[in-house]
Amino acid sequence: MTINVLFLGPQGSGKGTQATRICAAHGVPHVSTGDMFRAAIAEQTALGREVEPIVAAGELVPDALTVALIRDRIAKDDAQAGFILDGFPRNIAQAESLDRMLEVIGRPLDRVFFFDLDDATATTRALERANREARVDDTPEVIARRLAIYHEQTAPVVARYRATGTLHEINAARSVDDVFAEISAAFGWLAR
Repeated sequence: MTINVLFLGPQGSGKGTQATRICAAHGVPHVSTGDMFRAAIAEQTALGREVEPIVAAGELVPDALTVALIRDRIAKDDAQAGFILDGFPRNIAQAESLDRMLEVIGRPLDRVFFFDLDDATATTRALERANREARVDDTPEVIARRLAIYHEQTAPVVARYRATGTLHEINAARSVDDVFAEISAAFGWLAR
């Protein structure tokens, strides 16, 4: 049985931290579009050069490019048992594109986890991460821009998945261990 999961929530809500832990526990890859784009930028690949100014400005990479990147990534051998997708979709059009692509390849989402977190905590966490990881794309201005985009464009995605009955809401302000325990319990249910 495969487990195809999406993590949604604002930056700083712990999606990446939890994805790393869950992936290690369940043997599925963490498919982070942000990480894939940052790696391409660092390696100065053709994709990296194309998306670098977009990412630096805190804007969204074109949907078709991102969906193709995800499709290629989840076609790899390590994703055959499932995946945790993080960082995409960020708007309704992207959610529709993603769902269509996953349906075409026979890999629809089993569960969507929504990491609910207030803006002040999200900003503090994102700034701490920027300092810890020396991430140049996490400036206060870019964080504020991403949160504005999140509220304007991603909140409707949460509502969309809530309506499908696949959404599991998580209070992301709790400790890393408490959030991990809740997701692990849900993964146990999904794996049955």
